[in-house]
Amino acid sequence: MPHDLKKSVWDALNACRTIQEFTKDYTLETYQADTVRRRAVERMFEILGEAFNRIDDADPFFRDHIPEFGKIIGARNRIIHGYDRVSDVIIWDAVENRVPGLAAKLAAWLDKTPL
Repeated sequence: MPHDLKKSVWDALNACRTIQEFTKDYTLETYQADTVRRRAVERMFEILGEAFNRIDDADPFFRDHIPEFGKIIGARNRIIHGYDRVSDVIIWDAVENRVPGLAAKLAAWLDKTPL
C-alpha cells in the first residue's frame, strides 16, 4: 500500500525540527560527549531517511524539490547498517549545515500544498 505523501513530508520535517531541538545550545564537543543525545539524533536521521524512502514511493518526482534527496536516504542506510562507524563530525556537519535548509524546504512545500 502506498504511503501518504503529505504525512511522509510532515514526518521528515518533524525529524528535522527534532534534530534541531535536540542539538540546540550544543557544540560538536558537547554532542560527542553525550552518548544518549548522539543516539537520539542518529535515530531522527534514520526517521528522516525512511520518510524520504516513503516520499519516493509516493511521488518519485518529489526528488526535483530536494537536490540532496538521494544523500538523505544514503545517510539513513549508513547510520543503520554502519552503526559502529558513524562519524560524529559528519552528523554534526549535517546538523549545522543541512538540516536547517532542508526543514525550510519541507515547511515551504507543506505550506503551499492543499489538504
